Amino acid sequence: MTRLLVRGARILGGDPADLLVEDGLIRQVGALGAGADAPNGAEVIDADGLVALPGLVDLHVHLREPGREDAETIATGSAAAAAGGFTAVFAMANTSPVTDTAEAAERVFDLGRASGRVDVVPVGAVTKGLDGAELAELGLMARSRARVRVFSDDGRCVHDARLMRRALEYVKPFGGVISQHAQDPRLADAAACCHEGEVSGRLGLPGWPAVAEESIVARDVMLARHTGSRVHVAHVSTAGTVEVVRWAKAQGIAVTAEVTPHHLALTTDLLVGYDPVYKVNPPLRPQEDVEALRAGLADGTIDAVATDHAPHARHDKEHAFVDAAFGMLGLETALAVISDLMVRPGLLDWADVARVMSTTPARIGGLTDQGRALEVGAPANVTLIDPDRQVTVDAAASLSRSRNNPWHGRTLRGAVHTTILRGRVTHSIESTVMESAS
Repeated sequence: MTRLLVRGARILGGDPADLLVEDGLIRQVGALGAGADAPNGAEVIDADGLVALPGLVDLHVHLREPGREDAETIATGSAAAAAGGFTAVFAMANTSPVTDTAEAAERVFDLGRASGRVDVVPVGAVTKGLDGAELAELGLMARSRARVRVFSDDGRCVHDARLMRRALEYVKPFGGVISQHAQDPRLADAAACCHEGEVSGRLGLPGWPAVAEESIVARDVMLARHTGSRVHVAHVSTAGTVEVVRWAKAQGIAVTAEVTPHHLALTTDLLVGYDPVYKVNPPLRPQEDVEALRAGLADGTIDAVATDHAPHARHDKEHAFVDAAFGMLGLETALAVISDLMVRPGLLDWADVARVMSTTPARIGGLTDQGRALEVGAPANVTLIDPDRQVTVDAAASLSRSRNNPWHGRTLRGAVHTTILRGRVTHSIESTVMESAS
C-alpha cells in the first residue's frame, strides 16, 4: 500500500485540512491532529499556506506527436503539463498523421499512458485529414480504447454548415461534443494574422475581423439547438462571441466555451514590434475584447480556461511576422496568469478556479475520474498552489521542447507547488529547486 499525507492544505482556499491518500484514492479529509504522527510508510507533504485544488484539466493542447517531435513530444508536453498543475490534457488532432481513426487515437492514448505524468486524452478530428469534406471515424474513435468524446478540426473551421450539422447529429448518441475553431475562411483567409482594426492598418498586416469568429459561433449554436447536440466554442476571443454564447445559454442551448490565458491578458498592441511570438490564432484582440472576456469568465458565460498550448520549433516561428507559425506556449504559466489576473483582483476565488480549470473541463470532456471534489473515495488528483509565490518566467527553463513563450520576463504571482496524479507526485517545486541546485 502506498500512502501520501498532505498536511494543512487549504482546500479550495478554505480552512486548513489534511488529505490522507492510500493507493491512489483519498481516504481521509480533515485534521489528523497537530501532534498526530503520519501513518507508517506515508510520504508527507507540508502544505502549510498552500491551496489545494482538484488536478487541473486542459481541454485544448497541441502535443505535436506524431509528426512534429522537433517542436514537442507527448513526453515533454506531459512534463510541462505536470509542472503547470495539470493531471489531464486533451491532445488536439492536427498531428501528422491526423488523429482521424481509432488506431491513431489509440496511439496517442498509449503514448500518454507511457509518459505517466498526466492523463493524455486524444481529441478526434471531425473530418478526414482535417479537410472539411468527409466525416472522420467518429463512432470508431468513440468505441476505441481511447474512448474519444471530444472532436475538433482545430486550426481549421468546420465551415460547411451541412457537415457541421451531420457531425453534431453523429456524436449526440454517445455524448460527444464538437469543439469548433470558429473562423469563417471567407472572412478571415489564410493570410489573416492580426485583428482587423487600427493596428493592422498601421502595421500593414492582413486583418482578421471579429465577425469571422462571431458569425460561425452564431451559426453553430443554432445548429446545436436544431440537433439537440453539444457544441463547444474553442478559444473565444471577441466581445461579440461572449454575447452570442450568453444569449445561447439563456435559450437553453447546449453550448460551452473556453478562453485562453493569453486572450484574457494580452492585446493587439503587442504586435507593434512585429514579434512573431505574439502571432496566435485567433489573434490577440483590443482591450475592450479582453475586458469582455474577463467579465464573461467571471460571470460564468465562459465555462473553462484552456491553454491552446501550441509549441513550435524555432525554424517555424522565427520569421517575418506574416510568415511565422501561429501559436504560443501556455501549460506551465496558465495557473499563474489566472491567479494574477483573476484571483488577486477578486474576479474569481479559488473555488471558481477549480470550476473553470478542473471540474467543468472534465465534465465537458467526459472524464469521470478527473475534476472530482477532494473528498473521501475520490481519485487523488490534486494540485497544490502557493498563492503568494512570485515567479519570473524564463523561456529557456521551460520543460516544453519549444521556446515560443509570450510570458518570458514577466513576473507572475501564484505558482504550482506540487502536482499529484492518482496519489503519485508528478511535479514538485521543492524537487525542482533541489535538482537546479545540484
